[in-house]
Amino acid sequence: MGLLAALLVTYYETSTHLWQAGVWWDVAWLVCVLIPAVFAPVLLLLPLRDARGLFLLGLAFAAVAAALTAADVEVFANFARIAATTCLGWWFLDFFESVSWVVLVACIIPWVDAYSVWRGPTKEIVSKHAHVFDVLSFAFPVPGEHAAANLGVPDLLFFALFLAAAARFGLRVLATFAGLLAGLGLTIAATVYFDLRGLPALPGIAVGFLVPNADLIVRRLRGQPGLGDRPQVAVDDT
Repeated sequence: MGLLAALLVTYYETSTHLWQAGVWWDVAWLVCVLIPAVFAPVLLLLPLRDARGLFLLGLAFAAVAAALTAADVEVFANFARIAATTCLGWWFLDFFESVSWVVLVACIIPWVDAYSVWRGPTKEIVSKHAHVFDVLSFAFPVPGEHAAANLGVPDLLFFALFLAAAARFGLRVLATFAGLLAGLGLTIAATVYFDLRGLPALPGIAVGFLVPNADLIVRRLRGQPGLGDRPQVAVDDT
């Protein structure tokens, strides 16, 4: 974990001085290397998802992110944001009594996010107050350029929530992690392919949770014996 953190900080601090490649090589780097590396700690730290004080810890990280942003220490502010949203996402999961609640949220939030990006507050912020979006997002810098792909803080929060839900309710954790990353990757690729300013990321994240676990979710919702909604300890990644 320490080595990964050091590599990420080094990359973020030196990204503008690194190699320059074509657009699709940049997309491949972000999707296949950088984004999985950034979210790897969320997977590795899943055993802490039930720890006490997550809400207060999330608020503390949010305050640190705000202070670092004000001090123009953007690299560490970035990682404080993902720490804050991860803690708050795990804390928020405690209010979900069954996997059906998670599924309901996964079916609703893509529509809310799509409306926000295309006609709602996200569009207003991105088009007229870009600096605000920079503060409320996590940047994945493109090597050799002063450019980055950005994910909003709700995207980070629901990534952590869905991954923790897979662990809590006995779904496929590793497959869910791969699905969430694939959803983000396809969103970035579509944004580049269609030459758009941005696409909502939560639809891809929601699909990335639902698809790898579809059969288990259906069996849970049908109430088959032995597949109740109580939290599970074992993880099935088959």
